[in-house]
Amino acid sequence: MKKLWGGRFSKQPEEWVDEFGASISFDQQLASHDIKGSLAHAKMLFQCGIIEESAYENIKKGLLSLQQQEQEGELSYSVKYEDIHLNLEKLLTDNIGPDGGKLHTARSRNDQVATDFHLYVKEETLLIMDHIEELQKSLLNLADEHVETIIPGYTHLQRAQPVSFAHHLLAYFWMLDRDKERLQDSLKRTDIMPLGAGALAGTTFDINRNITMTELGFSGKYPNSLDAVSDRDFAIECCSNASMIMMHLSRFCEELILWSSEEFGFIEISDSFTTGSSMMPQKKNPDMAELIRGKSGRVFGSLVSLLTLMKGLPLAYNKDMQEDKEPVFDTVKTVKGCLSIMTGMMNEIKINVEKMNKAVHQDFSNATELADYLAKKGIPFREAHELVGQMVLHCIQKGCYLLEISIEEYKEWCPLVEKDLYDALSPKTAVERRNSEGGTGFDAVRQQIDSAKSKMYISKN
Repeated sequence: MKKLWGGRFSKQPEEWVDEFGASISFDQQLASHDIKGSLAHAKMLFQCGIIEESAYENIKKGLLSLQQQEQEGELSYSVKYEDIHLNLEKLLTDNIGPDGGKLHTARSRNDQVATDFHLYVKEETLLIMDHIEELQKSLLNLADEHVETIIPGYTHLQRAQPVSFAHHLLAYFWMLDRDKERLQDSLKRTDIMPLGAGALAGTTFDINRNITMTELGFSGKYPNSLDAVSDRDFAIECCSNASMIMMHLSRFCEELILWSSEEFGFIEISDSFTTGSSMMPQKKNPDMAELIRGKSGRVFGSLVSLLTLMKGLPLAYNKDMQEDKEPVFDTVKTVKGCLSIMTGMMNEIKINVEKMNKAVHQDFSNATELADYLAKKGIPFREAHELVGQMVLHCIQKGCYLLEISIEEYKEWCPLVEKDLYDALSPKTAVERRNSEGGTGFDAVRQQIDSAKSKMYISKN
């Protein structure tokens, strides 16, 4: 079979070589974007007087027919035609005749594939942002219900100070919000059009790139044809942003996994997102959370793959760049799937308030409250810190907690102590009073929820 680019060649590659070089097995995902780009390109060619109206109408009719077939899953592709571009061109030409060959006037597969890829990444970026917002809504709903539910806060995975459970959840809301902002910002570098750059040097035809830019909904176009066909920064940025999202989801999943263990018992993950053991009938494993945690490595790998792919490439296009799409396709699919699973888990999660409450009453996370109490009595904080450390050691040796020490014993230790100390040491009081901006105090958390809801509303309008 003669190649569409084969005029200069006297020998055809063997079938196994064709299969090695072909990309149709994966770049067929760009079919709808390729057809969209071709419709815009054909319109521009006609409006610039480069092809006649009859050819344009014929091409347009053929492309719309392919678009319909693509939407209905009726198109079939062949490895003989290498990629989605040549496959669609062959299907178009078979359908409408020689006019199909006019479509590629003033265009190269280099600027064509770059345009397809930009359209794809732009579309998927917006969809990922929608998925993030769904998860944020779930977190906000849960936070609304648990402002006054108290959980141990940790540093170094050691109990530190009690915090509102809502406050803990909102930490992830704001991580996701930064993820969304990064995606939004990346659109500035994705929403630019390469089409019209040709293979690398532009074209001798008197084209008008503003026509195709408007037709395709791009906000700008590349000012340099070499950069236009060789830039994959937008794809790398997509994988970088996705890696940040997955890092945040992985951190959250690690906590869900810990909290769902019998050792913590703070939550129960729905049966919909857990599995059992083939040997141990009592098991309920947090498999979906573990899988999300594991898939973060997959997405990180895609980012490293793209960076490694591009780091040594000279201008302009190189066949290496065929390897840019699968990492992005896989990343997009993985991130959207993980966000959907996380949203489902949060919508169905059960919170063990009693177990959380018990935990904050059986630890020394209120030690800072005691130090603050003494500081407000006039004792320098560093001295108060030392005194409380000694009292904690005393409690550990005695096998009790700070709230269980009698007032008489406290007074022997420090005469400034009064009975109001017990209220100060209460986990609820400890949380309730931390109403500094951004703090875990109940009022501060409610203000934070209002701010988060307002931000969500603004982002959708």
